[in-house]
Amino acid sequence: MKFAPLVLSLSLAGSIAQAGTGVGAKPVEGAEVVFDGSREMLDAKWTYWEGPGFKSSLPIKWKIVDDAVDKGTVMMSDDPVAAGGKYGSADIVTKKAYKDFRLHIEFYIAKEGGNSGVYLQNRYEIQILDGDKTKHGLGAVINETESPYHAYNGAGKWNAYDIVFRAARFKDGKLAEKPMVTMFFNGKKVHVNQTINQVWGGPNSGVDGGNDGGKGITDTPQGLKLQAEGHDVRFRNIWIKELDIEKADTDFSE
Repeated sequence: MKFAPLVLSLSLAGSIAQAGTGVGAKPVEGAEVVFDGSREMLDAKWTYWEGPGFKSSLPIKWKIVDDAVDKGTVMMSDDPVAAGGKYGSADIVTKKAYKDFRLHIEFYIAKEGGNSGVYLQNRYEIQILDGDKTKHGLGAVINETESPYHAYNGAGKWNAYDIVFRAARFKDGKLAEKPMVTMFFNGKKVHVNQTINQVWGGPNSGVDGGNDGGKGITDTPQGLKLQAEGHDVRFRNIWIKELDIEKADTDFSE
């Protein structure tokens, strides 16, 4: 069954925050589950991002492993070709592209220093990096905000990002409004209508990373991407609800 994107206004915004945003949050009505723990869904809904640094090959080499905390299975980002932090060599991306959306994703860092990343529209990274509390660190809109490290449950435990993303808007082919993100980290609101200024990390990082130093953002929806950096970082309970956010300053109140 297909659902039309939700046109979001100030009067509707509170319902997102009031729904569960922490670990174990169930998909809201109209959401699409993009990973349920199975190899079948991984292969059906995801593929590799074949960027300039791509080194792997299909089928996806990410492993399906037992959940170390709860029942069920999860996926592990430890693709062999990414060993040594070779980002962009084995990242996976949803086959479906998205514009505005709410994303819920849960991650588990198995060892200290574990590194991965969640890329909104395969452009804008929300960092996953144990031990880093800087603007390049855990939970940061990378290089744009401080790390909300205080909300972190720690390595060896499940953590949840629940993100509302409003895509960049264009007029006459030119960027008119920058993308924005509001985020809950383990149920705590940590970013509110945060403007994202560019794509960081260069061409190996994501779409448009090589355009004008990452500032040349194009007007195209893109998939959700997860980063492989040769570390044991695991994911589960990933779902997306497509939205149509009319106002850039929508208040996702608690």
